[in-house]
Amino acid sequence: MGAARALGRFVAVVVLTCTGLLAVTFFIGRVIPVDPVLAIVGDRAPENVVARVREELGLNKPLVVQFAIYVHKALHGDFGTSVLTSNPVRDDIAKAFPATLELATAGILIGAGLGVPLGVWAAVRRGGAADHAVRVMGLVGYSVPIFWLGLMALVLFYARLGWVAGPGRIDVGYEYSVTPVTGLMLVDTALAGQWDAFANALSHLLLPAALLGCFSLAYISRMTRSLMLEQLGQEYIVAARAKGLSEARIVWRHALRNAMVPLVTVIALSYAGLLEGSVLTETVFSWPGLGLYITNSLQNADMNAVLGGTLVVGSVFIALNLLSDLLYRLLDPRTRAR
Repeated sequence: MGAARALGRFVAVVVLTCTGLLAVTFFIGRVIPVDPVLAIVGDRAPENVVARVREELGLNKPLVVQFAIYVHKALHGDFGTSVLTSNPVRDDIAKAFPATLELATAGILIGAGLGVPLGVWAAVRRGGAADHAVRVMGLVGYSVPIFWLGLMALVLFYARLGWVAGPGRIDVGYEYSVTPVTGLMLVDTALAGQWDAFANALSHLLLPAALLGCFSLAYISRMTRSLMLEQLGQEYIVAARAKGLSEARIVWRHALRNAMVPLVTVIALSYAGLLEGSVLTETVFSWPGLGLYITNSLQNADMNAVLGGTLVVGSVFIALNLLSDLLYRLLDPRTRAR
């Protein structure tokens, strides 16, 4: 009975959250002072053409009816047609999202792979030079504008030193030789055995991924430090030391294991933040992902594309949030008893 009640609450939260997301994106499209009809037919179109297109789009109907139509189409994956590309928005997003997914995944692997050990190290060396270094690094990661850091990284590592490839996802010479299977460039080139194209794609990925990794590292390392300090002050740590357990085992096997329960949520939300917040990075590096697609669409008043991309990003954020909540319950037996 308790499991059924918990499942019912979970489903209700999902439904309410998704309904709220649909409502927000719908009303954003109505509040923004951009007429989607004029974006399609142009400012100089005759009144009868404007009226006909408005009727075809259903924009002459009451707002409640428009919202119902919008929800029905969105649930079926119909986000309309992009004015900028003349393609269905769904197809454009299907091409752009894997690039963002690949970039954000590489970024979170760097951020979590370095942020967690650094946070543990800072907590163990509390008050020492290592602790201060990690805290300063976190402060810098939060303070420096990511677009400025991206431009400086391009100037230094690409233009000056030539260590990495420049903007874009892959060189033009390889672009049309790679058969898209998953949409993830590293995976597709590896599956095809095109290792020269794989190396080129990796060279393009390294700099923007490192940039996003540094951004997430700042948050993850600070949260790891805070959670580890809380665990290291618990009574079970004192008892473990009294039993003669080694400090390494106490830190990595006991304290970190308990800190990982809330840390999973931190990493999942950081990942969601990279998926939705890599707009500036994609713009600086001309990375053909969802962020760049939404930015270009917004600049061209392509509201179907903007709202479709926003809806997808919001859905991903909700999904990762719910996944982190589920993992939290699986890792912490106390939450399953509630």
